[in-house]
Amino acid sequence: MSDVQVEVCGPVGLITLNRPKALNALSLAMVRDLTTVLLRWRGDSNVEAVAIRGMSKHGAFGAFCAGGDIRFFHQAALAGNPELEDFFTEEYSLNHLIFTYPKPYIAMMDGIVMGGGMGISQGAKLRIVTETTKMAMPETHIGLFPDVGGGYFLSRCPGHLGEYLALTGQMLGGADAVTAGLADVMLQSADLPALWEGLARPGAVAALLAQTKAGPAGTSNGFMGSGTEIDACFGQKDMVAIVVALEQSGSAWAQATLATLRTRSPLMLHVVLEQVRRAREMTLADDLRMERDMVRHCFQTAHLQRTGADSETVEGIRALAVDKDHAPCWSPARLEDVTPDMVMPFFDSPWPAHAHPLARLGQGNCAAS
Repeated sequence: MSDVQVEVCGPVGLITLNRPKALNALSLAMVRDLTTVLLRWRGDSNVEAVAIRGMSKHGAFGAFCAGGDIRFFHQAALAGNPELEDFFTEEYSLNHLIFTYPKPYIAMMDGIVMGGGMGISQGAKLRIVTETTKMAMPETHIGLFPDVGGGYFLSRCPGHLGEYLALTGQMLGGADAVTAGLADVMLQSADLPALWEGLARPGAVAALLAQTKAGPAGTSNGFMGSGTEIDACFGQKDMVAIVVALEQSGSAWAQATLATLRTRSPLMLHVVLEQVRRAREMTLADDLRMERDMVRHCFQTAHLQRTGADSETVEGIRALAVDKDHAPCWSPARLEDVTPDMVMPFFDSPWPAHAHPLARLGQGNCAAS
């Protein structure tokens, strides 16, 4: 059975991610299947809207998408598999397609919504979360950065919340996701099956899209109560200044945040801060091109004479998901030892502009627009 199930019911194209044992983590085949069906429906006048959900081990809903298949990333990087390059080019093209889709696209973000799951939901016309939603961009945990357009949508969160979420990978519940501007409406998970089944009824999509405000607020996980402190600390000029501000704060939140940052790659924390602040002034297409450059450097860090197993990203995946020792060996080991010469080459494109893998993003009605 396919990991991406599709059907048309009335005027609505329905997509179900069906890889529950992997929490619907995206494979290259899934990215291709999603792109193919969205392009087909884009030109089909009988399809007026699209909705997407995920399957869990208990059935429909309960898990949306846990991101990209990081074990594949690890294996492909060590083997020199060219499909690693294909994956990121095609995934980022898919993200742009969803953000610019000309028909209403509705994402039912129940359960886990992380990494690549954010990439296929943040561009939705309506982003629905529930009391079971667990949302995050946790890439710094594996020595990566919040990609799939993460620079674009995180940098547009209120104040300096985007820097905080990007650097720490903090998990949000449904209510906080709405407050952060990363979701549009919060519903009860028990209501989603009937909502899904009812989308085929005349006028159902229009009625649903009219729900632009959150429903019952639900229970916050508490991080939003530190909004002023988040801005004061994560609005600092650089990573070292952010850490100093957290140390001087002394609050329980600040101490917990420091503890989290100390487990992350110092090099990638500097890179991520630069990414978010650059992306704040970028279009989505330009951000995705920047992120495509960055991800190449994450696996082939030539300016540091590091590649494969020596890269921060491959080492981070090894520690989290392969050996599971949760003891990555970051290099450099201290934030203070990271220099601009280590950071800035992540933003140099390996390709001339005309030959960039995402050169055509944003240019007319092409496959990536």
